[in-house]
Amino acid sequence: MANDIPHITFNPATTDNFGFEIVPIEKIAKDKTEHKHDPELPHQLKFYNLIFFTQGSGRHFIDFKWFPVQENSLVYLTKDQVNAFEFSEELKGYCIIFTEEYFVNSFSNLSDDFVFRLFNPELFSPILQIPENSEFVTYFNLLLKEYKNSAAFNHKNIINSLLTILISKAENLKQNITFHISDTSKVAVYQEFVSLVEKNLRKSRSANFYAKELAISYKHLNTICKELMHKTAKNVIDDFVILQAKRNLINSKINSSELAYKLGFEDPTNFTKYFKKNTGLTPKSFLKSLLKD
Repeated sequence: MANDIPHITFNPATTDNFGFEIVPIEKIAKDKTEHKHDPELPHQLKFYNLIFFTQGSGRHFIDFKWFPVQENSLVYLTKDQVNAFEFSEELKGYCIIFTEEYFVNSFSNLSDDFVFRLFNPELFSPILQIPENSEFVTYFNLLLKEYKNSAAFNHKNIINSLLTILISKAENLKQNITFHISDTSKVAVYQEFVSLVEKNLRKSRSANFYAKELAISYKHLNTICKELMHKTAKNVIDDFVILQAKRNLINSKINSSELAYKLGFEDPTNFTKYFKKNTGLTPKSFLKSLLKD
C-alpha cells in the first residue's frame, strides 16, 4: 500500500540530547511541509510523548478516535500509539518527547504500579485536564526553562528530576479529579492479564484460558476487568485484538489473510467477520476511512 501510515522515530533537532526533547507545537505546525509525513494525518509513534496544550482549543486523534483538547489539556501518548494533530492558530503548546530507553532508565526508581498506570491508555483517558492554578503548570514552566538552559551544570539530572516531579503531580491530579484505583493488587492482576493476552494472542482469545493462566477464577478476572475498565474480560481481549489488527493494517504490506493467521484466526473469513462485528467495518473499509487514495 503506497499510503501506509508512517512510523515516526525519535529524531531530535540537535545531536546534543539524551533521548529527551521538548518541541513547541507551533514549530511542528510551521514545519509540517518539511516533514516526511503530515503530522495532521495519522502516524504511529515509536517513542513516548506528553503533549501539554497551553492555549486555544481543538482536538487530537489518538488510536482511531478524536478527543477534544483545550488550554491546560495534558495528552498521554505511549509508544506505538497512532495519533494526529489538528492545527489552528489558536492552539499552542509543547510536546515532551522521550525514547523508550530514556523512559526505562529515568523512571527506574518509581514503583512498577506507578509506571504501569502512567502510560496505560486502557486504565485512564489519554487526556488529563490540568486545573489552571495547579502546581503542575509551575513545574512545567520550570522544566521548560531548565531544558532551554542546556549548558547548566548537571543538566540531564535536573531534567530527569523535574520530569519525575511533573508526572507525579499529574498522577496526584488523577487521584483527585478522575477515577482512581485504590486496590493496587487488582491493577497488578490486570497488568499480568494484558501481558498474557499480548503474548498468547495467537493461542487463545478465551477469557477462561487467561483466568487459568492467572490461577484465578473466570468470575474473579471478570470482576476485576469490570471494576477497572467497565468491560468484561472478553471485551478487553476483543478490544486488544482489534487495536492490534488496526495497527497492523495501517502500517504494513500485510493483507487480511496474513493478518488473520498472525492474530490466531484459522480462517480469514472469520477474522473479517470478527473485525466487522467489533468495528462495523471490514478491514478494507477501515483502511479507506483513514487513508487517502
